Amino acid sequence: MPFTPTRDRVNPQQIETTPKRRPEWIRVRAPSGENYEWLQGLMRAKALHTVCEEAMCPNMGECWGSGTATFLMLGDVCTRTCGFCDIKRGQPLPLDWMEPERVAQAVKAMGLKHAVITSVNRDDRKDGGAPIFALVIQRIRQLAPGCSIEVLIPDFKGSLEALKIVMDARPEILNHNVETVPRLFKKVQAQDNYQWTAAILSGAKKLDPEVLTKSGMMVGLGETMDEVKEVMRDLRSWGVDILTIGQYLQPSKKHLPIERYYTPDEFTEIKDFGLGIGFRWVESGPLVRSSYHAAEQVRTLSIVHRKLYGE
Repeated sequence: MPFTPTRDRVNPQQIETTPKRRPEWIRVRAPSGENYEWLQGLMRAKALHTVCEEAMCPNMGECWGSGTATFLMLGDVCTRTCGFCDIKRGQPLPLDWMEPERVAQAVKAMGLKHAVITSVNRDDRKDGGAPIFALVIQRIRQLAPGCSIEVLIPDFKGSLEALKIVMDARPEILNHNVETVPRLFKKVQAQDNYQWTAAILSGAKKLDPEVLTKSGMMVGLGETMDEVKEVMRDLRSWGVDILTIGQYLQPSKKHLPIERYYTPDEFTEIKDFGLGIGFRWVESGPLVRSSYHAAEQVRTLSIVHRKLYGE
């Protein structure tokens, strides 16, 4: 189903708000433990960044405690100014071409079976930094054979040339987050474009129909449930296999406010709807983030694929 703008069809009465006090079903534990401390030391020793730390992910303690992390590449300064994100923004340094080597060495040292690689936006480059993604995929293949790789890429301003650089390296999962509904794009991520997201996600399937594609959304920024479901239909029409949906949590008072908290029942409704329209996997819950249970997703869906196609 093609995207149809909803700006003029939103009933303000549908956008309910609730008190901003954090509900009892949202509990974030402070990160701690031996594995967490070891990983933190490893990242510092190799001059690496993780989106877990930079974006203040609520699952950092759980993931780092189990020996997994999402690597943040292309530096730690983003060229965009999204209202929900706590990553530094400004003028980034030139690309560090040794960064893929350090990430691959860390993946090997951690003994990962599934590595998640993401980045800041690099609008200062025509290719958006796509070659760095290709290099890190290639180097992880060499140093950690058998480790599956998920890349969570920027929108590259819809550039299929940049996307092809990444796709030619054959990641197991190609992820790009839509983040919010079209009506709120300029409020939430002013420099992003819904059509760029459509181009990247649909383009990935055209370049490699066998790759698993994935996208994620936040809720609680003022969207309606109908708008959420409309975006989910769009994602399916672009061939997206895996969907993650979680509650937006305000990193600081400088960031966009939380309009309301979704209930566990609403997250269940979203998951059931998603599975009903054909997503192969839906992670939907208050603390779900893009990389949550990523290793389980690729492992399970790869097994299903082999059974279906006899590979």
